Amino acid sequence: MRKNIWSGVLAGSMVVGMLAACSSNGGTTATTQPSAAASTGAAATAAPKADPVTLRLYTYGTEEQYNWKKTLDAFTAKNPNIKVELVQLSDKGDTQEATKKLDLAAASGETIDVLMFSDPASYAQRVGLGMAAPLDDFIAKEGYKEEVEYKVDTHLNGKVYALPGKFNPWYVLLNKDHLAEAGLKVPTDWTWNDFADYAKKLTKGEGATKRFGTYFHGPQGGGWMEYLKLMMENQPTNADLLKADGSSNLADPNFKKTLELRVKMEKEDKSSVPYADMISQKLAYRTQFFNQSASMIAIGSWMNTEIGGTDKVPLTFNVAVAPFPKNNPGDPNGLTPVTTDYVAVGANSKHKDEAYKFVRWYTSEGQIAQGKNIPSWSKVSNDDVGKIIDTILAGTKNPEKVDKASLVNTLTISKASQVVPPASYQAEVYKVLNTEYEKLILGKEDIDTMIKNSQEQVDKIIASNKK
Repeated sequence: MRKNIWSGVLAGSMVVGMLAACSSNGGTTATTQPSAAASTGAAATAAPKADPVTLRLYTYGTEEQYNWKKTLDAFTAKNPNIKVELVQLSDKGDTQEATKKLDLAAASGETIDVLMFSDPASYAQRVGLGMAAPLDDFIAKEGYKEEVEYKVDTHLNGKVYALPGKFNPWYVLLNKDHLAEAGLKVPTDWTWNDFADYAKKLTKGEGATKRFGTYFHGPQGGGWMEYLKLMMENQPTNADLLKADGSSNLADPNFKKTLELRVKMEKEDKSSVPYADMISQKLAYRTQFFNQSASMIAIGSWMNTEIGGTDKVPLTFNVAVAPFPKNNPGDPNGLTPVTTDYVAVGANSKHKDEAYKFVRWYTSEGQIAQGKNIPSWSKVSNDDVGKIIDTILAGTKNPEKVDKASLVNTLTISKASQVVPPASYQAEVYKVLNTEYEKLILGKEDIDTMIKNSQEQVDKIIASNKK
């Protein structure tokens, strides 16, 4: 069996023991005791009111990032009998600091009614440690399917332990002025072959002043692995380099096709910024795009707050947005890597009904009330998305230079593939693949050799972790 993914999170079995002890008294909703009059046989004139419930929400999100006061006030207005107490885990919104404090809170037996995770790894790991309660019974009672109701599929091992909050899909930023110059339209449904064709047509000049069609920021140093699985990430399932069971996914044909795409665009078409330049010059994706050194860039929609330009990185041209490309013309449009907040009910909460009520509200109507991010909730209208985008763009320097229609369209059609729980040895796998990719792109080995060497090393890592 794989090594426990919790080695290194806390003191393993001690924490599990503590959590088990904490969860043994959870799962019941507070009940109202009969009045003294009723207990002595006196006639009750009215049903007693339920006692107010206070929920403790553990979060890494700051007031500036999440508009908590406005959001929680909106919830209380609709649910006056439920108060939500905010437990701020990081004043800076630092997710790593917040995760450490959350682990300590759980280990010390603090009652956690609602908790948030910032990424799939944190979500999967804390579910494995028993910190989140399954939500399937609540969902069945309401009669919806999580993967339909929301644009992020949060299933882990067949169960749902969290509902998704904000929705940050990957998309493609485009220099609209360069598109017009090349006679190209803003894409609304395209493939990676179309992307490569656009990049070739947008490339212009030679030498130090050459303008490239695109820039891929990675992989590098074992990070930014999104750029090594471009044609895997738009699949409904098995969208990562490892499968859900921790086995290798490098035999997926789309892994090889991604490598072929990267090599073709850099070596043959010469339409993407050379990887060697990225490493040697320590290039940054923001400056490559906003300095107009590259006409397109695939990146996450956290860029929404910068897309209209900032004091640090001004916008001097018109910009548009296109969906993450698909592999084949007949494939579903809009599947893309997505980051979100995973909002869960604490396993040791004594008020799971009320906690779920808050989680459900917060990940649906609450996202609109918050007005800070695009929601993962599928029922959000285009008008609501447009209003949120207006608010976000208003905080930039030149919102008038952003093609808002293309941005709203892209965000509306985007949808995440199913979460792949990360393996404890995932970082080791990424490091191997980064090293082998560098050999490939720097001309030291061909694609087949790169895949063969990668597979052999990854298999060894997996085997060593099953002992």
